[in-house]
Amino acid sequence: MLDASLKTQLQAYLEKVIRPIEITASLDDSDSSQEMRSLLADLAALSPQIRVTESRDDAHRKPSFALGSPGQDIHLRFAGVPMGHEFTSLVLALLQVGGHPSKLGQDVIEQIRDLDGDYKFETYFSLTCQSCPDVVQALNLMSVLNPRIQHVAIDGALFQQEVEAREVLSVPYIFLNGEVFGAGRMGVPEILAKLDTNSAAREAAKIARKEAFDVLVIGGGPAGAAAAVYAARKGIRTGVAAERFGGQVLDTLAIENFISVPYTEGPKLAAALEQHVKDYSVDVMNLQRAEKLVPGKDMIEVQLANGATLKSKTVILSTGARWRQMNVPGEEQYRNKGVAYCPHCDGPLFKGKRVAVVGGGNSGVEAAIDLAGIVKHVTLIEFDSQLRADEVLQRKLRSLPNVRIIVSAQTTEVLGDGGKVTGLVYKDRAGGDTHRLELEGVFVQIGLLPNTEWLKGTVALSARGEIEVDAHGRTSVPGVFAAGDATTVPYKQIVIAMGEGSKAALSAFDHLIRTSAPAEVQEAMSA
Repeated sequence: MLDASLKTQLQAYLEKVIRPIEITASLDDSDSSQEMRSLLADLAALSPQIRVTESRDDAHRKPSFALGSPGQDIHLRFAGVPMGHEFTSLVLALLQVGGHPSKLGQDVIEQIRDLDGDYKFETYFSLTCQSCPDVVQALNLMSVLNPRIQHVAIDGALFQQEVEAREVLSVPYIFLNGEVFGAGRMGVPEILAKLDTNSAAREAAKIARKEAFDVLVIGGGPAGAAAAVYAARKGIRTGVAAERFGGQVLDTLAIENFISVPYTEGPKLAAALEQHVKDYSVDVMNLQRAEKLVPGKDMIEVQLANGATLKSKTVILSTGARWRQMNVPGEEQYRNKGVAYCPHCDGPLFKGKRVAVVGGGNSGVEAAIDLAGIVKHVTLIEFDSQLRADEVLQRKLRSLPNVRIIVSAQTTEVLGDGGKVTGLVYKDRAGGDTHRLELEGVFVQIGLLPNTEWLKGTVALSARGEIEVDAHGRTSVPGVFAAGDATTVPYKQIVIAMGEGSKAALSAFDHLIRTSAPAEVQEAMSA
């Protein structure tokens, strides 16, 4: 099951285990059960601390296995074979069940242990989803730390009938005590914020007590991370307030154009960015959404959604962008119920079904190519009279037998039965006729929208809502700079965002020097 190289790496990790691990497998005669049996046999052979037993007659999902340790009250189970992106989740679960401490701060650990209530979580994932491991790993760890928390991680592609019965059409998808808890990427802080309703108020009070910063970065993507590092290296008081550290990179599967790194994945790069920032004296405030910018002569204020206010001498806006929506009837109603934005994450849930991809640029054509290998049929719909993707991608797409391409088509409505998507309506822009497609999924790939709505009326924005910046990253407000995908700088690329973030930080530092120097020095510097 595991190749020799992977076994060697895993064996080294398992040497950190300090207490026995009991794996109880629930199996039947299926091929997937045989695959799981092989995986568990490999695990048992790699460490004397691991013991595997099998059961065929219990009521658990098959195939699945539970992880436990003698004397420990742990309720953690994988339903499916956790390979692909979830193999790391398996390794971490083995270490944590085996007594290896997590990297969580002691205050967070105590907050998890102090949760009052019984929590039975079920998370549906896909092996190709780069967002799912965050949720699986967070809930696994919480179940190790608190015996009143149970967690089952379920491979949606393997348990297709269950997925359809519960109308799970996106991953990660989380149930708590049988009710929908959430969808999309979540880590321990986000989950705790939903469970511990007083945590937001405590965090707001903590933030409100912070001293003013020299540089405050709003946003934690590549631009924000680079800005924070460059500012901190100047020895000035630097803070980062981010709605989710990593930004859009967290939703990126493969990155092959980051110079000097032939291949990496979004979540891996995001983790490296966060660690690099934390290597310096940067005050990182995650899960904080900015709602208002208040310019001032000496201090600039940023008001957060939780009610707290941060003050800084300079501000760097790097709020990034999000997937652009079609804004047609039915889209929002059926979001995560057949309308999806991540083909890598949600594609496996549509195995054998008919789907549409809206958008004929590189992302749309790449999505259609990937989905064609999973689903029954793909219809690609493009507004323009021709596809805009690179020619090499177009050739690949046109070679696929289960793909239909429709150009000069305007999507006008997403149809559904109240619970899930059943079709899509588009208008032929050439002839004006309206057509209906019967399908079960719609993947929207029509570009990005800058996260700048909260800045309207404060800084100058372009017609597209992008922050207008000059060659130094300066905005229309003195002391306020901007960088990355939220700005008018062309070509939304990670490497460009990092360069722009670095430049904005250097510009902010230059601004601080000029505005804090005596008047006669400022005059000389300006000469």
